[in-house]
Order: sequence, then C-alpha cells, then structure tokens
Amino acid sequence: QTKWDLASAYPANNFHSENLVQFASDVEKATAGKLKITVHSNASLFKATEIKRAVQGGQTQAGEVIQASMQNEWQIYGADGLPFLADSYEESLKLQAAQRPLIEKKLSDQGLVYLYAVAWPPQGLFTKKPISSAADLKSIKWRAYSPATARIADLVKAQPVTVQAAELSQALATGVVEATMTSGATGVDGKLYEHLKYYYDLQAWLPKNMVIVNRKAFDALDKATQDAVLKAAAAAEVRGLAASKRVDTESKAKLKANGMQVLEASSQLKADMKKVGETMLGEWLEKAGAEGQSLLSAYKR
Repeated sequence: QTKWDLASAYPANNFHSENLVQFASDVEKATAGKLKITVHSNASLFKATEIKRAVQGGQTQAGEVIQASMQNEWQIYGADGLPFLADSYEESLKLQAAQRPLIEKKLSDQGLVYLYAVAWPPQGLFTKKPISSAADLKSIKWRAYSPATARIADLVKAQPVTVQAAELSQALATGVVEATMTSGATGVDGKLYEHLKYYYDLQAWLPKNMVIVNRKAFDALDKATQDAVLKAAAAAEVRGLAASKRVDTESKAKLKANGMQVLEASSQLKADMKKVGETMLGEWLEKAGAEGQSLLSAYKR
C-alpha cells in the first residue's frame, strides 16, 4: 500500500475539502486500497502559502492551492484573480481552458503534476458599514490574500492587511480587518456575519483552487494507479463545479439567515470596481508579456 498526504488550507466542511475527501475515497476504491490519500484540511499540515513548496520538496505528496495567491511567482497563475475578466461560471470555464495548458507545462517544469481545478463562487464585498462607491473604502482595513486583492486595496485607497482564510475570523474579531472581497462560501465558513453587516454581490471574479502532486510520487505509481488518480481527478473537477454553484446560492441564503444584509452593488460601486479591473488587467498584461497576451487571446476566442 502506498500512502499519500494531501495538504489543504480550508475547513473540513468547505465544499473544496469535501470534494478532496471524495476524490481520495474514489482513488482508494478504484485501486482496491493500493493508494490511500489522507486529506489534512484547515492548514493543519502546512499554511496556505507553504503548500506548493511542500509538495515540490516532497514533504507532502499532494496539496491544494489557490492559483491567484501565486501570481508573484508567475503572472499566469493570477489571471483568474483579475476583477471582472471572467465574472461568471461560464466565463471562468473558458478562462480555465486557456490557462490549463500553460499551467500544466509550468508545473511540470517544477516537478509537479496538475490534477484538477475548481472555481470558488463569485467574489463579493463584505463590509462593516454600507458602501455606495469606491470612495467609501478609503482607509478601511482590507483583507488581502493574494497580490490582486492587495492591489485592489491600493487602487481604492484602502489599507491592505494580509490574512489567510484560516486566520480570518480572528482578524475580524480583533479589528485587524474591516472589509474583504471573498466568496459567500468563505463568508459562511468564517462566520463573517458575526463581525460584518453587509455583503455586496459584485460577482467580481472566480478564483480557482488547483490540486497538485509531486511528480516523483506520481511517477512511482504503476500505470493502472496513475490512471485511477487521473480519472478520479476528472470526476472531482466536474463534481466540484456543481458544488461551487450550489454553495453560491446556499451561502447567500445562510448569510441572510444570520442577519447579514445581502445586497446588489450600486451602479456607482460597480462602475468604480470595473475601472479598478481595467487598470489591473493593463498592469497584468504589462507584467505577463507575450504569455499573458496569448492567454487572453485564447480566452477571448
């Protein structure tokens, strides 16, 4: 029997984590127990920012990482974290199709295997006070979890504070954070309704979590086991997308049920944020160069 550990940074009851557990179970069943994968959720094995390196170095055989958090390493990772570039599930799938071959090659060069990716529900804005335009965000303590979310803070003149999902509730409780752009799912996971009053359903972007494996660990498996892993990964991608859509609807209902005001963004706030998105796309293209341009062309096709 071969045993793998899979590190994840999200709570055990998050839909991504549940999907990982199902994936692990599918692999174990398909290989008749030959490969057993243990999922370690809630950053219990490694922090979100340490997972990719840990998989690369073989400290854990597999891991789940949010692509957008790795944008500083390589701009293409951050394409699905650009506000209003792909702002629906349909657009997110098109962007994923354009991103995937580039990411697979990059990971392969780094000794990693790309298994699958699943989008979070569309990102909205959680705040303590009502917001009707970007001007209302000035000086607000803004949670950043990726280069893009930090840049949004700069552009709306908020104060960026780097906080990963596992530490978010504490940061809110202690007043370190007063606003965040994230999905309704994270809002429910972190019980953001205990500290924040408003959720603006901006549908700004759908960042993806991808599941990666150490290449040596993958290559050490026999062909039948490798095939079983890839088949289970393809099924997890389809199942994860359906779960993401379901969770998007459910989490907004849960936020409301817990006393949060779930609102449409004002046309002014939408226009202000769209402008932020355009600025960031321009900056991203400058940094991403020819690779970014070809990704964008493939996506627009």
